[in-house]
Amino acid sequence: MSKSVAEKLGKGISPQQFIDGMTKNKEQFIGWSDKFEWTDESDKSFFESLNNRDDLRCLILMADWCGDVVRNIPVVFRALENSGIPIDVLIMEENLDTMDQFLTMGGRSIPVVIFADTGGAVLGQWGPRPSHVQEAMIAFKQANPDRDAADYQDNLTAARQEMGRRYGEGSGYQAVIVKELRTLLESF
Repeated sequence: MSKSVAEKLGKGISPQQFIDGMTKNKEQFIGWSDKFEWTDESDKSFFESLNNRDDLRCLILMADWCGDVVRNIPVVFRALENSGIPIDVLIMEENLDTMDQFLTMGGRSIPVVIFADTGGAVLGQWGPRPSHVQEAMIAFKQANPDRDAADYQDNLTAARQEMGRRYGEGSGYQAVIVKELRTLLESF
């Protein structure tokens, strides 16, 4: 059976309400947003062209305590801000029923950006991080299935350091997210 988020459409908070309500990481979130710039005019034009469609909705499962939310969602917000696609932010802890429909490798990883049609049928999803960064976590999970293993935490720390390295120091990763979102949106 295909996934549906019909019962959540129009029930979330707006991106601005999320930012205004942040109690953690707000400065970093706004900082990453301020660093956003279009590196490819065709991407900017593509997202603006979505205004010609009224059949898309976006729901984002997230929370202000999450580092991947702080880095990645400013890009998603900025890419979609002129697209005309309505966005509902769903705070993960308040929407565990929805979160559990969108697990990553069996776990609750955020953010999850969900695109649906006006009836709530899920068309696609993105997240929790750019694919080249996520590869490090996938490799870790495959190599470390036993959470009780003596070296699990050390290996997790190493995986997180590798993910940080893959994000890089600057905002270059943001263009990767824009391309991944565009590829996803072009598929429906």
